[in-house]
Amino acid sequence: MNAAGAGSGRALIRRNSLREQIADALRDEMMCGRLPAGRNFTVKEIAEIYGVSATPAREALVDLSAQGLLVSEPNRGFTVPEFDWDDYLEILEARALLTDNALRHLGNREHPYDWTRTVSLRRRADAATRAARAGHLDVLVGCDLRFWQEAAAILCNERIADYLGWLRVQSWMFAAPHLRAAGELAGVCWDRHGDLVDRIEDRDHDGARRLVNHYNLFTIELLAGLLDRTLDGFSVMRLLREPDPADAPSAAPEKGEDAPQSPHGAVVLGRVPLPRVVQPGRFTRSFRPGRGEPATGR
Repeated sequence: MNAAGAGSGRALIRRNSLREQIADALRDEMMCGRLPAGRNFTVKEIAEIYGVSATPAREALVDLSAQGLLVSEPNRGFTVPEFDWDDYLEILEARALLTDNALRHLGNREHPYDWTRTVSLRRRADAATRAARAGHLDVLVGCDLRFWQEAAAILCNERIADYLGWLRVQSWMFAAPHLRAAGELAGVCWDRHGDLVDRIEDRDHDGARRLVNHYNLFTIELLAGLLDRTLDGFSVMRLLREPDPADAPSAAPEKGEDAPQSPHGAVVLGRVPLPRVVQPGRFTRSFRPGRGEPATGR
C-alpha cells in the first residue's frame, strides 16, 4: 500500500485534528471503493502512509471501528467490513422510513431552519449533479455525501442528521464497487439534487419528502438491476413508489409507444434507469489515499 500526494509522497490532509483528518481520509477511500471490503491494515501501516505518529493513527482507526466502518481484530489490526445485499436492504429501509417520517412531521413543530443556508446547498447540489451526469464516481461520492449532510439540516435534528449520514457512508461502501464494475456511469446515477433544493426553498416539505423517496427508489432499483436481485417483499417499496405529482406528465408511455430510453440505452422505469449490460470492472485500482479524482465537492 503506497502513500500518495504531491511532492512529499503522502496523502494531503487539511482538516481539523490529525485524528479526524485520518479518519475522514480513510472513510472517503472506503466509500469510493478504493479501500475494498476485506482489506486489512495495522496502526503502523496507516501511520506510515500519512506520515504521523502511531497515536492519531490508532485513534482514527478506533473511531472508525466504533462507528461500524472498520472491524477491530486482535493481533491483526483493522479490516474493512463487507456489506452484503441484505445489509444494503436494511440500510435503505432505515433511511427511507426515517426521512419519510421526519419530513411528514416538519409542519407540526417549530422550524428554526436557517433559510440562507440554501445558497450553499444549491452549490453542493450543482456539484453533485455535474458529477452524476459526467459519471465521475469518486467526485460524486464526496459531493453526494456532503449535499445530503447539508440538506439534512432542514430536519432541525442533529441526531437524525448524524444517523442518516452514517447510513449513507455504509450505502456508498456497498454501492461504489458495484457501480465501478458497471463501466460507463455518465447519466446513470441520480441527478435531481437541484430539484430538491427548489422544494426546500419553496417550503414544500411534502414535495421534498416525495423527491427523497424517489431518490431512494432510484438507488435501490439501480443496484437491484446491476446485481440481478429481486425487490419482491422489500418492505418499503410501496412507500417509495408513492407517485410524485410533478412527475405525472412523464408517466408510463401510451399504448404503442416505445419505453423511454436513457442516453446510454438503459430502459427507464418511471425515471429510474436500469443498465441492460453490466460490463466487467474497468475502474479497479489499488488503495492509494489521495489519488485519482478527489472525493470532494466541498
